[in-house]
Amino acid sequence: MASTTFSGPVTSTNGFIGNITGNVAGSGSITHATSAAINATATATAAQVATGYITSTSAAATIITLPTGTLLGAALGAVRGTVFDLYVDNTAGANTVTMAVAVNGVLSTAAVDSATSFGDLTIASGATGIARFTLMFASATAYTFTRTA
Repeated sequence: MASTTFSGPVTSTNGFIGNITGNVAGSGSITHATSAAINATATATAAQVATGYITSTSAAATIITLPTGTLLGAALGAVRGTVFDLYVDNTAGANTVTMAVAVNGVLSTAAVDSATSFGDLTIASGATGIARFTLMFASATAYTFTRTA
């Protein structure tokens, strides 16, 4: 994936996706203004995913299923080519969190080919329990899902 650096203001005809603050390109850091807590097995709402940051503090193993591509695409204003990063933080949890995709969400080729890295959908609890996933939209209603950190 290429890196682009901008100097000065950036504008968009379709708005910006995500709920972040800070100087992303300049400092290399992202601060999420909001987050969503999912502490039991459930299907995440599109609004929860749209925060870009999900936390879990569950003592039991938890499965978080993403919303359908249609719901998520609508919440993000996605079009073909939209890329969205989702962080899942299980550092305060006492058991694993496993991510799952729903209708119109598929694992990317990288995730399928490299199941132990890009396809690793399980987030450990404790100090190492944080992961970044990237969703890439093939249309306004369909996305691929890959673990990227």
